[in-house]
Amino acid sequence: MTTTPSPTATRQHTVVDSPYGPLTLVATDGVLAGLYMTGQRHRPPEETFGEPDPRPFTEVVRQLDAYFAGELRTFDLPLRLDGTPFQRSVWAQLQQIPYGETRSYGELAENLGKPGASRAVGLANGKNPVGIIVPCHRVIGASGSLTGYGGGLDRKQRLLAFENGTEDATPALF
Repeated sequence: MTTTPSPTATRQHTVVDSPYGPLTLVATDGVLAGLYMTGQRHRPPEETFGEPDPRPFTEVVRQLDAYFAGELRTFDLPLRLDGTPFQRSVWAQLQQIPYGETRSYGELAENLGKPGASRAVGLANGKNPVGIIVPCHRVIGASGSLTGYGGGLDRKQRLLAFENGTEDATPALF
């Protein structure tokens, strides 16, 4: 069962610039619930993002700016990750992957005690609602290949290169 915001939940959003294109931040009841890139697969319809209001995102923007400046490696933000129990368990595993490192879908499945579930891990990874902060870009194929990324393989490659110190977080057109 996927959890969704209650009809009485307050939702707000704002759009911020990043070296990887505009990022749409979405909060539910003042807590970050979404970070979406332009052209992202599984991006919810914009009418679900709520009213434009940058106020709930001050700390999120500060930490994103520090991350893109190379000054922050671990985000410390309250998150509202709405999804199935399995999806939430995968997203929790993503948050354990250290900055600059990668894990395979199979390794995550093993860590979850479900060694045959690498495909399901991949599907849950693709539905991650808070990209970058919940670092789904750090998951690669068993062969080391860059497989799938909701924000596009070019962004995934650039984010990994940035975290490995082989690329600056410089703006690109998306």
